[in-house]
Amino acid sequence: QVQLVESGGGLVQTGGSLRPSCVASVRTFANYAMGWFRQVPGKERALVAAISRISARTVYADSVKGRFTISRDNAKNTVYLEMNSLKPEDTAVYYCAADLRSGEYISTRPAVYEYWGQGTQVTVSS
Repeated sequence: QVQLVESGGGLVQTGGSLRPSCVASVRTFANYAMGWFRQVPGKERALVAAISRISARTVYADSVKGRFTISRDNAKNTVYLEMNSLKPEDTAVYYCAADLRSGEYISTRPAVYEYWGQGTQVTVSS
């Protein structure tokens, strides 16, 4: 069983930065593609960014390109989401997710990811 624990959310003003992280309790973290998703009340969970397991290829939602950066440290079983130039519309619960089955393919679909963290709240004030 894989457990994912996010931390590093919080309250920040428009234009500020946050760097949530997600630690995975698994022996073979490098085998998992990792993603960050976000969700606001009344809307479906949506991809923010994802990173492949070995080559560290990345994909981003159009709304965060140039502002957010996903990275991973396989030695620390950790994935990060560097968020800069934050906007009020970035306010959401951010979830970390892990995908073992897709190999080097990076999925943007939440249903593909087998394991999820509990989420961390990010609030951007105007």
